[in-house]
Amino acid sequence: MRYDFRSQISFIRRCVGAARRSIGSSRLAGGEPRSFSCAICGGKSFRFTTVLWPGLVAEWELSPAEAHYIDRQQGETCVRCGGNLRSIVLANALRAAVGTERPLRRLIRSSKMKRLAVLELNEAGSLHTVLAKLPKHVFGAYPAVDMQALPYQDGTFDLVIHSDTLEHIEDPVKALTECRRVLKPGGALCFTVPVVAGRMSRNRRGLPNSYHGAPTTGASDYVVHTEFGADVWEFVARAGFSRIAVLTLDYPTATAVMARNGPD
Repeated sequence: MRYDFRSQISFIRRCVGAARRSIGSSRLAGGEPRSFSCAICGGKSFRFTTVLWPGLVAEWELSPAEAHYIDRQQGETCVRCGGNLRSIVLANALRAAVGTERPLRRLIRSSKMKRLAVLELNEAGSLHTVLAKLPKHVFGAYPAVDMQALPYQDGTFDLVIHSDTLEHIEDPVKALTECRRVLKPGGALCFTVPVVAGRMSRNRRGLPNSYHGAPTTGASDYVVHTEFGADVWEFVARAGFSRIAVLTLDYPTATAVMARNGPD
């Protein structure tokens, strides 16, 4: 099968051009308000910086609309704390797990939060510096810590958190099963992955390698194994979780999953 590279380049240019035109009408260059507030600090103003590059748009076959909201997911940030929408929706999942509406920066000072044993796998975006202040916080660096064989005992943690890491794991269900294993009964898993909301998930086996990070990144731990879609919750159910919630922020821009370890 021969690739028509001129058509491929034309496709990339059309996607990027359309995404830029769409973004241009809603750019938050000066820090403009949104209808939601930041779940990390309570801030209400946001700014936008383009994150996606043409090669990734082409590899994931993103439409202009999909490229636009994924760019916002990663590149729209709170003016006050710098958290992007991905981190903010993850903070919303954490707040739901704990049962509060307080911003995360205030929540970590509470006695309830200080009692919780928290496992953070890979740096959870801008939440990392906030979570690291908790007295029972454990950090598992990726890829040094294998998410498919976690080096922790059963039932150790109240919360397990990771952000945009699962797509780089060869067997995501096995990794999620490990997260459930190390959770205490009633504990919660909170995580994000890049979700293309209008399609089903697909494994990239047999496709050219696609990497997250800088466009020149070629490290094996940045390889994307799974492109997650609207059925992201099904991976969590297959891992044995029976209580699963999907949280959204300015849908379809940012999505997080919160799952409880325990019976219905």
